[in-house]
Amino acid sequence: MIKICHMTSVHPLNDTRIFIKECKTLYRAGFDVTLIVQHTQDEVIEGIKILSIPYPRNRKQRIIRTPQLIYQRALKLDADIYHFHDPELCIVGLWLKKGGKKVIYDVHEDLPRQILTKDWIPTSTRAIISSAAETIEEYTARRLDGIICATPHITQRFQRLNHKVININNYPILQELFIPQTTWSDKESSVCFIGGIHKLRGIDQMIDAIEKTDATLLLAGLFDSASERDQSMHKAGWHKVQELGQVNREQVRTILGKSIAGLVLYHAAPNHINAQPNKMFEYMSAGVPVIASDFPLWKEIVEDNQCGICVNPLNVQAIADSIKWMVTHLSEAEQMGKNGRTAVEQLYNWENESEKLIQLYKTL
Repeated sequence: MIKICHMTSVHPLNDTRIFIKECKTLYRAGFDVTLIVQHTQDEVIEGIKILSIPYPRNRKQRIIRTPQLIYQRALKLDADIYHFHDPELCIVGLWLKKGGKKVIYDVHEDLPRQILTKDWIPTSTRAIISSAAETIEEYTARRLDGIICATPHITQRFQRLNHKVININNYPILQELFIPQTTWSDKESSVCFIGGIHKLRGIDQMIDAIEKTDATLLLAGLFDSASERDQSMHKAGWHKVQELGQVNREQVRTILGKSIAGLVLYHAAPNHINAQPNKMFEYMSAGVPVIASDFPLWKEIVEDNQCGICVNPLNVQAIADSIKWMVTHLSEAEQMGKNGRTAVEQLYNWENESEKLIQLYKTL
């Protein structure tokens, strides 16, 4: 049995892409799968071996110390193929490659463009750090056995660096969030946002817009900082927000079952315009229409499939009008939800993407 090892220094044990999709897919395909991750103990979960590393005290310790701990556990495991998910593990990938191992880098985000919007990095140094990160990623990518990219845009960037680059989109699992017996007349007058909460992801505009409607905003996820949460709670529209905190996958399914629409109102940051947010496809997979930012790529997905409405994410009134339309046009909203579900069944699903993952492993 081929022994493979996934490694992450950032993501939680139950990460949707890493554990639920990739590790489980590979285990079912007959591979011996281990995941090295921040956790309290070593154990086996659904056939996947978990090797734990301690939670770091702060970001500095995670970046400096955690990769060393992961490398020590990875080296002792002596797997056939190693698969890492975080840019700060590039050094671990290079160490393992130097030791004769086959190594895959799974690129989830456009890191250099993402750095340009990081609040915790001083504005004056973001461009320098972004350039350095790009140099390190490209140096690493040229030396590895495979690069997996989560979007076509990221794939284009890495294709010039390595001949074995593959786009494996983070599309939803077909049956995970879908509730086929949902009766739209029984739904609440609510819309939802599920995911990390940040100003650049439109939290201010969502709260301001919901204030102008008779609907409720189901807000699931964690705020980027305590100060952002405090500012949000003092906005006039907060009384129409149900803050649900961090939720598990079953709770996500329940929230989507209640919602008339899902919001994806990211601002036009450099790493957003060509992104493919998981939540947009998860809304579609649950048969829930989308109210999304009017980026060209997102308009192509949403409008071409007639599964939602695209608006200027900074235009509060346009967002509010879209929410009102969904709430007052239930039959049309339901049809949009069905259209989105059909698009997921035909194209935007993990079942299709998983075949590419298995094939890459077989070629290695």
